[in-house]
Amino acid sequence: MTVVQSVDSVALLPAYLAAGTAVLVLITDLLVARPRATIAVAALGALGTAVGSALVGAGAERRTFCVGADCSWIFGGRAALIAVVVALLTVGVLGLSVPALRAGRSPVGEYAFLLACSMTGGVVLGAAGDLITLIVALETLTLPLYVLVGLRRGSLASAEAALTFFVVSVVATTLTLLGAALLYAVTGGLHLDRLGALLAEQPEVRDLPLTTAAVAVLLVGLAFKVAAVPFHAWAPATYDGAPLPVAAYLSTASKLGGLVALLAVVQRALPADQTGPVLALLAVLTMTVGNLVALRQRRTVRLLAWSSVAQAGYILAPLGALALAAGRTDEARSAAYAAAIAYAVFFVVLELAAFAGVTALRPTGADGGTLDDLRGAARRHPWRAAAFGLALVGLAGLPPGLAGLFAKVTVVRTLLDGGAAWLALVVALNAVIGLAYYLRVTAALWAPTPLAAPNVGGAAAVPVVGVVGVVLAVATVAAVVLGVAPQLVLDLAGR
Repeated sequence: MTVVQSVDSVALLPAYLAAGTAVLVLITDLLVARPRATIAVAALGALGTAVGSALVGAGAERRTFCVGADCSWIFGGRAALIAVVVALLTVGVLGLSVPALRAGRSPVGEYAFLLACSMTGGVVLGAAGDLITLIVALETLTLPLYVLVGLRRGSLASAEAALTFFVVSVVATTLTLLGAALLYAVTGGLHLDRLGALLAEQPEVRDLPLTTAAVAVLLVGLAFKVAAVPFHAWAPATYDGAPLPVAAYLSTASKLGGLVALLAVVQRALPADQTGPVLALLAVLTMTVGNLVALRQRRTVRLLAWSSVAQAGYILAPLGALALAAGRTDEARSAAYAAAIAYAVFFVVLELAAFAGVTALRPTGADGGTLDDLRGAARRHPWRAAAFGLALVGLAGLPPGLAGLFAKVTVVRTLLDGGAAWLALVVALNAVIGLAYYLRVTAALWAPTPLAAPNVGGAAAVPVVGVVGVVLAVATVAAVVLGVAPQLVLDLAGR
């Protein structure tokens, strides 16, 4: 028997494009040494990655690096959706970064190269078919972010945020690797589908204490990555200390990657009867704590960070239906997985628009400031404030933010169909709590500014936003389009 595997280069095209973008950015920075050229290469490479991923995903599912029926690379509709979203988020974050890069806040070449490397991990993550590929892709997505968070020159807060993020991520990676190693010790397999089949066919293996420990440790490691409560404490401080565009990437592409990794192991490898109760508990804690703490926040980025924690709870909620027998039927499980992915996609688009709105309303290179800094912003910059307000309303799940509304309705409907009416009620109650702080920020944009108030944060000094304005406009349009045609995303997520 030959040990030489055939390689499907078409299936690997998205990974080639993403990795090639990182290499081209590095070469351009070394040889041309012009910031505009470096940024242009990174943006065009990310766009090319999105287009290539969409073209490959439009056809039949493609597999490569296979041993028998077990494959390490599986590129289908869902993998294509994740790759396209990650690549477009990278383009958006590059656009948000342009003013700060021009001002010399961070070295352009290193910044663009690290962002392209992180994008490569996100593209690979959606197609990972085994635990090794999954963990390596997740770390490739995360490792560059340690540096990006602390890359802002002369910022102590940025350095502290980078250190916090690094320490927590090391712990999370250690736990994830330990869980994978224990699963391998029990089953002798690493491919996700094989693990799922072995644990389903051999109840005596599934019921071993070592298997239970492996499942628990692996879930905890991935829960850190998505900032699920009680493994969330790193997120607000890291987001607030990072540059605004990097915080946007952490809250969108990085969180999406963690959720995709968690979904992959839950859907294909781990026993649903063991993971379901844990995920239900994580979902309830995450959405409730995130929303309640967000009510007390006065700093804009910290509010968005706690909001992001709460949104992760909504994304995990459909998976909580696996705790019940009615939610473990094939139809109910497929609907739950599709709802989780679709909600994540809607969320990251709205979250990018929200961060773009904050960036557009703040001076170049400034942090997110406080909510008082945004007070009356609509009187000075009506269109930017309107786009920011639309993103906030969408995150709250209110019209005209139809993408957010559809996402929450999809989650509730999936839970009801899976017999988890109690969890659907928790989601609905938390959505009501979330309205309070989303609408408070939105109302502040149109509130009158006290005459005696100082010009906090330099609001009058906000420049014409240029590329940031384009990103804000495109993200807003994308959110509106997704809200009008949400079934397209749900269908792709279910493939």
